[in-house]
Amino acid sequence: MENTFFIVGPTGAGKSELAADVAPEIGAEIISADAFQIYRGLDLLTAKPEPDALANVPHHLIGAVSDSEEMNVEKFRQRALRTIVEIHSRGKPVLVVGGSGLYIKALTHGLSSMPSAKPDLRAQLNELSLQDLQKKLTGLNPKAAGAIDLKNRRRLVRAIELCLLGERPGDRTEWAREVDVSGVFVFRDRDDLYRRINHRVEAIFEKGVIEEVQAAGAMSSTASKVIGLREIRELLAGKSSIVQCLAQIQQATRRYAKRQLTWFRRQTNFQPLNLSLLTHNEAVERISQLVKAAGVAPGND
Repeated sequence: MENTFFIVGPTGAGKSELAADVAPEIGAEIISADAFQIYRGLDLLTAKPEPDALANVPHHLIGAVSDSEEMNVEKFRQRALRTIVEIHSRGKPVLVVGGSGLYIKALTHGLSSMPSAKPDLRAQLNELSLQDLQKKLTGLNPKAAGAIDLKNRRRLVRAIELCLLGERPGDRTEWAREVDVSGVFVFRDRDDLYRRINHRVEAIFEKGVIEEVQAAGAMSSTASKVIGLREIRELLAGKSSIVQCLAQIQQATRRYAKRQLTWFRRQTNFQPLNLSLLTHNEAVERISQLVKAAGVAPGND
């Protein structure tokens, strides 16, 4: 993580725009830590950076994976670490930018040697309903069932896997240790953030997100969790109106941003920066100062 700086925060805060302007100031390249932007396609729905930004500054792990592929924290971490090494080999610093908390923590804390998922077992568990998964985990390990979010299907499946592989979920962490990293946690006042989110959803509808989703094919279970995908498919199926669809996506995105805010406030020690109090140029200058104060600079690896 030497010569690497993190810019994290909730969706809609403006991380991508800031990073695209900070990177040239320090000669950096950008690595995206976004669980959905890593997939190819659905550029509007996943709020990928604008083409001009992608052209002006090298971006990595955006549109890097087929939407038919299953992604997880371990796969992201391995890809990201390889990319960091490649960028450093060119004598350039790295900006890691994103809002996927687990992906960020995989880099800041590392992963322990917990058993990897078994494809056959994972496939069997994915066939079960949420209620069946809850019952199964409760039967295997009541303590673990009481310690995790029983509505989070992904965590349920992983906890059951660990039980069946001889591990005890919650008895030891899947994080290894915290490494020395520098970064900034950007956020906005609630009304400002929600206004930006609502406007962005309206904008992608104007730009053709319905047609984008209509043209998409079958996706992996992880790719299909993109916020707005289910809502737009229901719209295309005639199960809702465009007004209802837009409002549902705005609400889902606001709720996601709220969860992200909670995560980053609890899980990181990055310097907080309220973007509602700054102009874009002032924020770029402030973050550039933090990056330089952290010793992140070309050739400094």
